[in-house]
Amino acid sequence: MNKETSSPLVFLTTTQVAKILGVSRVAVQKQIKSGKIHADKVGRNYVISIDEFRAVIGEYITPEKKRKIDSVIERIVKQYQETFRLLGLE
Repeated sequence: MNKETSSPLVFLTTTQVAKILGVSRVAVQKQIKSGKIHADKVGRNYVISIDEFRAVIGEYITPEKKRKIDSVIERIVKQYQETFRLLGLE
């Protein structure tokens, strides 16, 4: 949630996308200029929609990393299954 408007965040800045992906802001801007990432220009800056970011992140996470993430999630769910169940009752 956006603290100022209390509405869901629908856009990310190039700086935010870069931080999440672990690349430089310039690298994100180059991807935008090459057309690999669709972004809207707001003033001098670009913003990336959440939907576009989700599509982009799928390209940055390799199948091996996806398997590792899935494995960790599965292990955590098994380990904390009872805790999750109890939290769901609250």
